[in-house]
Amino acid sequence: MIGLSGLALQSLWNRRGTALLTLLSLTLAVTLLIGVEKIRTEARDGFYASVSGTDLIVGARTSPVQLLLASVFRLGDAPANVSYDTFELISSHPLVAWSIPISLGDSHRGYRVLGTNDAYYEHFRFSRGQRLTVTEGAWFDDLFDVVLGAEIAAELGYAVDDSLILSHGTQAVSFADHDALPFRVSGVLARTGTPVDRTLHVSLEAIEAIHIGWESGVQLPGQEVAADAARAADLRPGSVTAFLLGLQSRAAVLRVQQAVNVYPEEALTAILPAVAMQQFFSLVGVAEDALLIVSAFVVLVGLAGMMTMLLATLSERRREMAILRSVGARPVHVFALLVAESLLLTVIGAALGLICVQLLILGTGPLLEALAGIRFEAGLPTLREWQLLAAVIGGGTLVSLVPGVLAYRRSLADGLTVRL
Repeated sequence: MIGLSGLALQSLWNRRGTALLTLLSLTLAVTLLIGVEKIRTEARDGFYASVSGTDLIVGARTSPVQLLLASVFRLGDAPANVSYDTFELISSHPLVAWSIPISLGDSHRGYRVLGTNDAYYEHFRFSRGQRLTVTEGAWFDDLFDVVLGAEIAAELGYAVDDSLILSHGTQAVSFADHDALPFRVSGVLARTGTPVDRTLHVSLEAIEAIHIGWESGVQLPGQEVAADAARAADLRPGSVTAFLLGLQSRAAVLRVQQAVNVYPEEALTAILPAVAMQQFFSLVGVAEDALLIVSAFVVLVGLAGMMTMLLATLSERRREMAILRSVGARPVHVFALLVAESLLLTVIGAALGLICVQLLILGTGPLLEALAGIRFEAGLPTLREWQLLAAVIGGGTLVSLVPGVLAYRRSLADGLTVRL
């Protein structure tokens, strides 16, 4: 005897045209829903992975989100710099284990230039404590060495020992180049999936060297310097954009943060990266929720289409229902058949939607990582994704109750009489 699921499959096969169209709409709807959730999750993970192990970020007085975006994600600009004396003084605090200076303000073909020192390569961590590694060449050693992020090397086709010119400012097109002092590519970093991949790294002294004879973003006439003259100049930095701190213990975080925030010599802000990240996502959370709501409505449209399909076929299936009653099926069996058909369509659509998301990740993951810096990895669904799939299947079951109840009532009214 054919079971209920087998009977439901045969019934759907008899109406395979409309069933396939309904299945296609459900598959696309689930693909969109899970895809949006995947993008939201991976984007958040990518942001959190951009800095790991840093206890405090210190910069000029500003909002925590602005300081975080400028210093870690190279988005926007800091309102002011911090004097190098202040950086050295705070770095010498007995509770500070290490410090990383960051100097921003220059670029190369739209990519940001970051001035720092060897502490950046030694102590900077990303994605749960991973350290930076140089896959080609070596970390900068000479004054005019530059280390490239993986994306820059790939996009612009640079290799070790190639020469490049830095530009003043952060615009994609600059009319103020530091062309008198070219840099040599000394190394290329391994891909990290963070803003490091889109950053050129030079020494703090190099930042000072290329700005000799510059004032307010303009090179003074007749003040050009050659490389040898720049090497002989006093290149001690006057200021930095911000700096990262690693402390001796987590218990010292709030203590050092309070000391920095009330520092009398300069107006400073010390932020906890994780807290600032949460503030940032609270700002963009509205957009995330809006995308998820739109996806949910698309799923509802797909479920409504399935209900419409089942309702539209009820009249032409009255003979089928009467035959089922004649062989011993009860009204509740007719009701269960309609629910089973809907459940099968929903489960198969959810499964196909999940498979489509995985195939899209495998096919376009490297491209999305290159374009947006977000790393997508195929794998088992997360708990949140399982919950969304369960909600879709639950919604499909609820939608099926409407045609199921109608079929139940009609089978009771019709009995064995077929009304054409």
